[in-house]
Amino acid sequence: MEKKFGLIGLTVSHSFSKNYFDEKFFREGLRDYHYDLYEMKQIKDLKQLLKDNPEMCGLNVTIPYKENVIELLDTIDEAAKKIGAVNVIKIKGRKLYGYNTDSIAFKETLTKWFPKPKKSSAIILGTGGSSKAVQQALLELKINFKVVSRDKKKADYTYEELKVSDGISKCNLVINTTPLGMSPNTTEFPSISYEQLTANHFVYDLIYNPARTQFLQKAEMRGATFKNGLEMLHIQAEKAWAIWNS
Repeated sequence: MEKKFGLIGLTVSHSFSKNYFDEKFFREGLRDYHYDLYEMKQIKDLKQLLKDNPEMCGLNVTIPYKENVIELLDTIDEAAKKIGAVNVIKIKGRKLYGYNTDSIAFKETLTKWFPKPKKSSAIILGTGGSSKAVQQALLELKINFKVVSRDKKKADYTYEELKVSDGISKCNLVINTTPLGMSPNTTEFPSISYEQLTANHFVYDLIYNPARTQFLQKAEMRGATFKNGLEMLHIQAEKAWAIWNS
């Protein structure tokens, strides 16, 4: 029996998820399983997508729908409710169940990579669904953080305020959760004062395509230790697969 899975988002052509699951299905001999990318102009188009694809069993959710997809779900897992964002949907008996695998995947990759000296502190760029997942992981790891947004009401700093403050030089972890620099717009980067970065900084970009964004290249030029989001993608994909099969 055919089973369908996929990714929904405003732009999804940059995603490696299809390749990841296509290879997985091939390796595991799951010939009737298919994973596709579904570009959506608005989140309410999800209803039509499910109507057109009755074989759909699970979806991943990407920018900018991780928060507003919640209103279309029948049930939301406690962890996802706490975070306020969903990146995995399980579809069973026409009911939609929401989960968040971003936070746990980010936490796993961060603890392996970041030595977490005592009194660590972080700057998180962006306030969307991915940012919320990162914030929850840092709360659990007891790492203090400040959030940066273009909108003063949503954050501790605006980008302009961060530039004139010594916020970046005072922290040792900088995390980009925005889509700035993501393929195909690879010349973009967050507007921060990169000259405040040093060899003592750890700089994490959740973007994985391209592998080295302008953001990471600028961090590398300042001697910072840097990481992209590919490992996080793989971990959250496996956790999504476990949810769809549970």
